[in-house]
Amino acid sequence: MVPRKFRYLILLLILLFVAVNEALLRLRTTSWDAPLWVRIYAVNGDGRSATQAYIARLGAEHFDPIERFVNREAGRYGIAIDAIDVKYGGELESRPPQPPSGDSILENVWWSLKFRAWAWRRAWGRDEGDIELFVSYFDTATTQALRHSVGLQGGLIGIINAFADPGYRGSNRVVITHELMHTLGATDKYGPDNLPLLPQGYADPLQVPLYPQRRAEIMGGRIPLSPTQVRMPESLREVTIGIYTAAEINWPVGAE
Repeated sequence: MVPRKFRYLILLLILLFVAVNEALLRLRTTSWDAPLWVRIYAVNGDGRSATQAYIARLGAEHFDPIERFVNREAGRYGIAIDAIDVKYGGELESRPPQPPSGDSILENVWWSLKFRAWAWRRAWGRDEGDIELFVSYFDTATTQALRHSVGLQGGLIGIINAFADPGYRGSNRVVITHELMHTLGATDKYGPDNLPLLPQGYADPLQVPLYPQRRAEIMGGRIPLSPTQVRMPESLREVTIGIYTAAEINWPVGAE
C-alpha cells in the first residue's frame, strides 16, 4: 500500500505539472498571431433515440455562427486575422466525465484531472484542434434542466450540456461560446444570483437609460432588463464580447 504522504507528493507533482502546462498554453493561445483551431464534438448525453436522431442531423453549418461571431468581435478589437477556425468533428461514442454537482474543491480538482486524462487519451495520435469542446445533448422530453457546463483553460477543453431540440439551437451556441471563452481565460461576470455584474457583465454599461439592455455580454450570460430582471439571449445576435472579457483574452481593448 502506498503511504499517504507519498500519494500527496504524487498529487502535488501532478498539480505542478498542470499549472506549468496551463501557463504555457495561455501564452500560446492568446498571442493571436494565427487562428486557433476549435473542434466541436457531439455526445449523446442520455442515450435516448430522440437525442441520437437530433445528433444525426447536425452538421458544420450548425456551428459556423460561433466562428462568425468570435471573428467579428475580434475584428472590432483590431485582431487582423480570423481569431478562430471552427470545425465539427462529428459524434463521439465515449462520453466525457460529467463535472461534480457539489462545490467540493477536492472533487472538482479530481474531476478536472479525470477530464484532462480522458481528453488526452481520446486525442492521442490524432491531429486534433487547439481547443476541443464536447457537447453533450439531452432530450427535452426527459430533461428540463441541464447540469453546469465547464470550460477549462488548462487543457483547452470544455464540456457543454445542451438541449437536443432545434428550438434551443441559438441558445446552445451562446453556451458553447461562453465555455469557449473560458478556455481562453475569460471569467464569469455574474453573481451568485445569476445577475450580470455592473459594469463588467453588461454589454452596454454606459447606456442611458441603463435598462433595458439590448444585448448580453458573453460572460455576463444574460440580458439585464432591470436591476433584478434578466432574460437569456436567444442567439449570438443578442450577444457581444465586452472590454473586460476582451482584456482577459488579450485582445487590444484600446482598438474597440
